Amino acid sequence: MSFSSDAWNRNAALYEKTRDMPFNQQLASGQLDEDAFKHYMIQDAHYLVAFGRALAIAAAKADDADGVVQFAEAAKGAVVAERTLHAGFMQQFGIDAATFEATPLTPASHHYTSFLVATAWSAPYPVALAALLPCFWIYAEIGRDIHARATRPNPYGAWIDTYAGDEFHALVRAVIASVDRAAETASAQTVEAMHQAYTHAAQLEWMFWDSAHRQAGWPV
Repeated sequence: MSFSSDAWNRNAALYEKTRDMPFNQQLASGQLDEDAFKHYMIQDAHYLVAFGRALAIAAAKADDADGVVQFAEAAKGAVVAERTLHAGFMQQFGIDAATFEATPLTPASHHYTSFLVATAWSAPYPVALAALLPCFWIYAEIGRDIHARATRPNPYGAWIDTYAGDEFHALVRAVIASVDRAAETASAQTVEAMHQAYTHAAQLEWMFWDSAHRQAGWPV
């Protein structure tokens, strides 16, 4: 069994909890509170910059030239996506640059971004890739699931269509293949560390959406 198949099976129940959580259910129905979606977009834009940094670190650690190119391009894509949020969805929902800049990372966002960057810096290349994988893969599957059942017209239709698109899914398949290749030559100890990193990142995906739904901030 490939690493990715094993990781997905081990975390299948967590994926179902993520798929069924209120944020994603209400996003699909179009009933998600607009303030919750704005909260999510601001945090996602902050997150994408940190995600790009972690991808760039992974690119520097890649064990072949193809990996350097793949993850350097993915890092660029994350930063471009962050800028697209500013130019598109944020303008659409009335979020100006000053509001974005003045809004700090929430505890959930801070935890997730810190985990990714720290893992990318400190862990072996295969473990860094495993930590980055859930953001690609879970987003793709959730996006496709929401797209299939979304009420139309939907105020969040443009966002839903973005993550269900073929271009994004092709990127995700390529990342999965790279993670599996890295796992094939890794020691048993490293593979287990990959599983731990994958699960922790998948848990943080759930926390990110839950935090957005609750519009959570720092308690003190």
